[in-house]
Parts: sequence; C-alpha cells; structure tokens
Amino acid sequence: MSKTVILATASALALSGAAFAQTATSATATTDLNLRAGPGPNYEIASVIPADGAVTIDRCLTDGAWCEVSYDGTTGWAYSQYLTATVNDEPTVVYQNYEPLEVTTVERNTLGGSVLGATVGAVAGALVAGPVGAAAGTAAAVGGAAGGIIGADAGLPETTVTYIQQNPVEPVYLEGEVVVGAGVPQDVALYDVPEEPVQYAYINGRPVAIDPETRQIVYIVR
Repeated sequence: MSKTVILATASALALSGAAFAQTATSATATTDLNLRAGPGPNYEIASVIPADGAVTIDRCLTDGAWCEVSYDGTTGWAYSQYLTATVNDEPTVVYQNYEPLEVTTVERNTLGGSVLGATVGAVAGALVAGPVGAAAGTAAAVGGAAGGIIGADAGLPETTVTYIQQNPVEPVYLEGEVVVGAGVPQDVALYDVPEEPVQYAYINGRPVAIDPETRQIVYIVR
C-alpha cells in the first residue's frame, strides 16, 4: 500500500471518529440522580449527578431503564427515567426513546461479571416512579401529591436527619431510583421518627424520609 493511500485511510478514520464523538447522546438529569457501579438499584453509588447536570450516554439496557453514562469524569449507570435529551428540539425522557435518540443498546447478559457481580442486595419490588422530565422540578417546588402532610423535597430538622442516620434499619432494594416524589410500595415497612410527621426507611442504599400519608419520598439523606 502506498504512503498516499495510508495517509488517506488514516485521515478517513480520524474523521469518522470525530463524527462519532459528535453524535454521542447528551442528556440532562431532571433531579439529583445516583450514579451507580452497575445497572440496578442494588449496586454501590459512585457519585451523584445534580439536578440539571449534563451527562453523555454511552449505552442503555435493551430491556430496562438503566443507562451507562459519563458525568464529570466518572462513568456509571443512571436510571434513564430521570434523564432528558432533545429530539426535534423538544426535551424527551430518555427511557423508551432509545431509538429516536440513536442510543446504543446492549443486552444485560452481555455485560460480563465485572459489572454484574458487584450487587449489594436482592431487588424485592419496585418504586412508583416520581415525576419525570420537565415536571420533576415543578413537583418538587409545589410539594407532594394532594393530601400529603409534608411537601416534597422539604428540609428536615437536623435532629431528624441525625436520628435517621443513627438508627439504621434493614435495607430494601426496589427497582427504580430513590428520588424526591417516588412512591414506596405498601409492603415496605416504614419507621417512625419521634415527634416528627415523617417516617423513614433505607432504600437502594440511601436513608430516605417518607410522607406516611402518600408514601412518597420527601427527603434523601446523602
């Protein structure tokens, strides 16, 4: 092969690589969102993507809502129901829109033991999804569902946070992600905080405060 052909081939590869980089899907977190070591709620939390934090989506599970993303130099898995990207100039929830977003998908059983072998507990149910997309910020601002006794994302007294931290309970792992506004199933035990209108549980590796009337998460202890 001549030197000219080699140079031309190298240039073409470089250009195709640049084009690929430009088409990588960017997304934004609609709420504070855990970045996990693997595709599930029972993997260790590596970091937290802040609300409105920008990520690059590397790939997503074909049969689920977990996507491998890069945020601020860290790569991990995030729950794509709380990620939005742009399709036709409109913000679009990433979950169930992998094809129009041109996101690479992968089967869970092809990920290998280095990813799938690091769980910390068994998944026993599912959270009721909280607000998604643009609605997430609005819901957090106005509070939980009608009839709740405490607003969503409410600030908790320091004594309440300390009590929850110093009185750990049996952890449970539920499909989905712990975000403000997510609902906790009826079969998950909630625990009282003395002289406070909230209850709490340890869900998906995080202590969370819960409105006992709506069973919605109102505060996440980080």
